[in-house]
Amino acid sequence: MTSLSLLFLLLSGIALVLAAIFLLRGRRSGRARPGRRRVRIEDALKHLHDAEYRDLPATIESLAGAMEVTGDQAARVVEDLEYGRLVDREGTALRLTADGRAYARRILRVHRLWERYLAEETGVDEIEWHRRAEKREHRMSAEETEALAARMGQPAWDPHGDPIPTASGELPPQRGVPLPALPRGAQGTIVHLEDEPETLYAQLVDRNLHVGMTLQMVEASPGRLRLLTEGRSLELSPVAAANVTVLPLAGEAPSEERFETLASLAPGDVAQVVGISPGCVGPQRRRLLDLGLVPGTVVAAEMSSAGGDPIAYRVRGSLIALREDQARWIRVEREGEVRP
Repeated sequence: MTSLSLLFLLLSGIALVLAAIFLLRGRRSGRARPGRRRVRIEDALKHLHDAEYRDLPATIESLAGAMEVTGDQAARVVEDLEYGRLVDREGTALRLTADGRAYARRILRVHRLWERYLAEETGVDEIEWHRRAEKREHRMSAEETEALAARMGQPAWDPHGDPIPTASGELPPQRGVPLPALPRGAQGTIVHLEDEPETLYAQLVDRNLHVGMTLQMVEASPGRLRLLTEGRSLELSPVAAANVTVLPLAGEAPSEERFETLASLAPGDVAQVVGISPGCVGPQRRRLLDLGLVPGTVVAAEMSSAGGDPIAYRVRGSLIALREDQARWIRVEREGEVRP
């Protein structure tokens, strides 16, 4: 019997235990529908796994905060977890059992695979990936999950830089440091963007931050962080920056970070495309490639609209219009007197 088959049997057994929990406790209290209780149990397992992975304390209070429920509601969820032997208590601390950890990683595998699918195969807005994956994670069977993973080539990371658990439940160790910990003048490559809470993640998306981008810390104060990346300066609040994880770099940043972006060109400027940022994925990336914005293509900025956005560019004899946020994905080198 393969390890994947054993995993399916294990998870099926856990599902039967949970079904018994829902039936018995539902008859006793009538507090919630079984489907709602299962969702809460799975959400709780994700929180407990996240705390374990990050080596942070997990308690009923932290669970209540993460799930946005009352302390009493969180306590009842913990009772369900204990009844199913998915969690143990050590004083006030909560610890996943082996079965609880396996169950949590199955949910994380579904969630992160689905985020990767949304990023690469659909036109769904980035800010929606997490919310849609949270709904899907509670509905997909193990067979459906593995079919999706096979279709996508067994990806190892989701679009936010989180590792996707393997079918057997393996995960690499955590890597990188929070962006605010980067010393002044130091450089680091983004390896993870936290997508919760959504309001902070929206700030990161608005500033076009993405996994694989290299940042340089220019200035750090209690009220703001000023950074340099891809030929532009940006500012982040410390609380938003704490949701960015970077891998510190030694020495000079990779040469690609010296490139400007198409958005930096003024009307009349000419440049050569050197590539599209790795943070641009899915249909948006394919559209830019279809427009001819491939390495070696010479582009001229022709004119901007009254508001400055979008801007018209001449590419291979054709005039195209791009919004500023689209133009920032395209890395270029200035071409001097070259004309398209």
